[in-house]
Amino acid sequence: MFTVENYSQNREKGYDLVIKQLRALLEGETSITANLANASALLNQFLPAINWVGFYEYEELSDQLVLGPFQGLPACVRIPLGKGVCGTAAKEQKTIVVEDVHQFPGHIACDAASQSEIVVPIIKEGQLFGVLDIDSPEKNRFDEIDKVWLERFVEELNKHI
Repeated sequence: MFTVENYSQNREKGYDLVIKQLRALLEGETSITANLANASALLNQFLPAINWVGFYEYEELSDQLVLGPFQGLPACVRIPLGKGVCGTAAKEQKTIVVEDVHQFPGHIACDAASQSEIVVPIIKEGQLFGVLDIDSPEKNRFDEIDKVWLERFVEELNKHI
């Protein structure tokens, strides 16, 4: 019988498996670009109901996030810290889940189809490295399970960048 608990457990098992796949994919590879590219491809394959997944890397000189490897339509190339969901998550160094991007003050619309978003900051040795950004064409797509497990995904990725 299907229950909310079974659904949650299955999603958590799926996330656990994808983190194990990430670990295997990145083992021994030292190219940051290659590792970010494979991580975005893996999430794109695994996550249902998304239309964009990728990384923005922090560029200290300009104090901006710069587009990195991704899967999806062409995206905004530079995002100032504190602007939009990505820039806010980077500046505050905390994960932000947005149920409806049209309700987020200063949202930067790179893809008009995006309705909800989750952004997980990547902190390496106490310094901002960048963010993982995932968009969905559905409102309320991301929840606490996604937040917890995507933060774990970033923790694993962080060992290989």
